[in-house]
Amino acid sequence: MIDIGANLTHKDFANDLDSVLVDAKNKNICKMIVTGVNEEGSIEASKLSKKYNSFLYSTAGIHPHHANEYSESAENVIKKLIKEKHIVAVGECGLDYYRNYSSVENQKNAFISQINIANESNLPLFMHQRDAHEDFEKILKTNLNKIHNGVVHCFTGTEEMLISYLEMGFYIGITGWICDERRGSGLQKIVKNIPINKLLVETDCPYLLPRTLESKPKNRRNEPKYLTEIVKMISNHTTYTQSEIAVATYNNTIKLFKFVFYINVKCSTTTIFNCCI
Repeated sequence: MIDIGANLTHKDFANDLDSVLVDAKNKNICKMIVTGVNEEGSIEASKLSKKYNSFLYSTAGIHPHHANEYSESAENVIKKLIKEKHIVAVGECGLDYYRNYSSVENQKNAFISQINIANESNLPLFMHQRDAHEDFEKILKTNLNKIHNGVVHCFTGTEEMLISYLEMGFYIGITGWICDERRGSGLQKIVKNIPINKLLVETDCPYLLPRTLESKPKNRRNEPKYLTEIVKMISNHTTYTQSEIAVATYNNTIKLFKFVFYINVKCSTTTIFNCCI
């Protein structure tokens, strides 16, 4: 499986990231995408991807919470980072009117600017929307001809929103929200409407620890290894088996983010070359 949204630059992982990654591998998490949420965070996500080459990939972008910080400098950082082969999407970008940490105008401007960057670089978008569907949808529809696909990450919306995003061709990212019998009840009812070829899975760790875990960590920190719980809960509310979800979301992730994996092939006792698959 592949976790498409892991906030591994978060301070909660500062002291034990190596063991977190080992635990994830032991649960058959073979790849992860580290989320870039601001200028500094995107740089740090890129560094992690380089350090854990072939296991971690990352995004580069400005989250709507940080849209007030969007500047020429931030834009140039994104444009520079996305030239690296391990950067697979522009984002996390979008709109968030629930917190409104940044002004609506700045959120819209930052979002549109990042759509343009993604268009120029032929990269997909890693998108965030909370309590801003009307403006979010309007911006997407206005700029749809510029967008090389993308994922609406951590989807928690209504059936109407889901249909709209699917009609525009986007993938849908499901997190531990579906494991919450309180807030996630609506999602549990409509997740079956996501075509399996448009489904992606993510933890959004360290946030959204699945409430359905039989044994929860004392620190309440979510980790990539709990992606299996999300897959199980999606299976519980759809006709898909866990294996079908694992295989489909793996293939969907490869297709959307255009991963290129490199393996070392030994041709002789002295020669090794890279072969992409």
